[in-house]
Amino acid sequence: MLARKGGENVRGKNVIALCIALFSIFLISLAAAEEKKPKLVLVKQHATPVLTVNSPGAEGNKHGFEGGRVLKLGRTYHLFVSEMVGDPFWVKMKLGHWSSNDRLHWKRIATLFESSGEFEGQDPRAALWAPMPVYNETEGRWDLFYVAYRSAPNTKTKWLNNHDGKIWRAVSTVKGIEGIGGPYENAGIILEPGPESQPWEGLQGTDSFFPYEVQGKWYGFYGSAVTEMKDESSLRGPWSVGLASAPELAGPWKRLAEGNPLPIEPLFIENPIVTKLADGTYVAVYDSHTPNAIGYTFSPDGIHWEPGEALIVQPKGKGFWADDVRTPLGLVPEGGDTFTLFYTGYQNVRSRFPDTTDAGTGSVGLVMVKLKRAK
Repeated sequence: MLARKGGENVRGKNVIALCIALFSIFLISLAAAEEKKPKLVLVKQHATPVLTVNSPGAEGNKHGFEGGRVLKLGRTYHLFVSEMVGDPFWVKMKLGHWSSNDRLHWKRIATLFESSGEFEGQDPRAALWAPMPVYNETEGRWDLFYVAYRSAPNTKTKWLNNHDGKIWRAVSTVKGIEGIGGPYENAGIILEPGPESQPWEGLQGTDSFFPYEVQGKWYGFYGSAVTEMKDESSLRGPWSVGLASAPELAGPWKRLAEGNPLPIEPLFIENPIVTKLADGTYVAVYDSHTPNAIGYTFSPDGIHWEPGEALIVQPKGKGFWADDVRTPLGLVPEGGDTFTLFYTGYQNVRSRFPDTTDAGTGSVGLVMVKLKRAK
C-alpha cells in the first residue's frame, strides 16, 4: 500500500513537471510570436494638454475639442478639429483649422464650416464632425472629408443626438499644397445610409471616414453604430468599421461587398486614421474602448487588417490629465520611426456617455511614440 502511494506521488510530480514544462514552452512561443509583430510603444508623454477651452483663440468654445486630424507640412503642424462650441452638446459645432510651429502653442486660423445646431431632426447638417484633410494629387488641391448628422433629443429607445450621418467632401479653392487652409467649398455627399448600407450599419449612419491610397486605388475606412438603446443607461452597439473603395479620391465610393465589418475590435472602434510606413505596410490609429488608451492596427496591404492593440497614452502618474481619453488625431512622422500622436481627452467629466448632461470639456494632448518593428 505504501509503495503504491509512493508510485502515485512520483507520477503526480511527473505530471506537474510536464505541465510546467509545456506551459513554459507555450509562454516562450507566445513571446516569440509577439516579437514577430510590429508595435507602437510610448516614448514620452506631455504632462498637460496643449489646447483647451482656455487657450488663446478658443474664446466662445464652450465644450472644447474632439476628433479630426493633425498634419505636418515643413515645420508647421496643422490641426483640423471638431469644436464643440455651444449647446446642444455635440450638436452646435464648428470645424476649425489651427497651426503651430512647436506643437505646444497654437493659433486659430479659420472656421471651415459651422453647423446649424438645429435639434428637431430636420436639418441634415445640424452637427458637423471629424474633418479629415487629404491631398488630391489628381486635382492638385486639398480635399476635406467630414461627417454631417441630424440631431434631436434622445428617446427611451433611440440615441438621436447624432444620427443619419453622411460623409461630405469639400475642396480647397486654393490650388497646391499651400492651399491646405482653404477656403473650402462643398462638393457633395460621397457616402451615406441607404439601399447600399450593410446589415451591421445602424441608426448613427456613417459616423467616420478616412481615405488612403493603395497601389493607385483608393480605400476608405467608414464607420457606423447601432445606437438604439439597450437599456436606460447604455446603447446596443457595437461601433464598427468597414472599407469602401473608389477609383479616384473624388469617388464614386462603394462599400466593399465582402469583409465588412472588419474584425479589428469586437465592441468599439471609431475614427481610424491611416499612415503608410516606409516599408509599405499600413498602420491605423483609432478611438477604442480601453481606458486611458487609443487603439492601433497594422495591415500588410491596406486591405486586410489585424486585430487591434491598445496603446496606453496616459499612464497613471504626473501626466494623468484626462478623465476620459478619446480620439487620436493621427500619427505625425518625426523621423527615425518616431511619431507625434495628438489625441483628445475630456476633463472634469461628471456624467458618462450616453449621458451627456455634464460630460466635461474636450482638450488636445500629445505623446511621442515609436514604431517597434517586427523581428
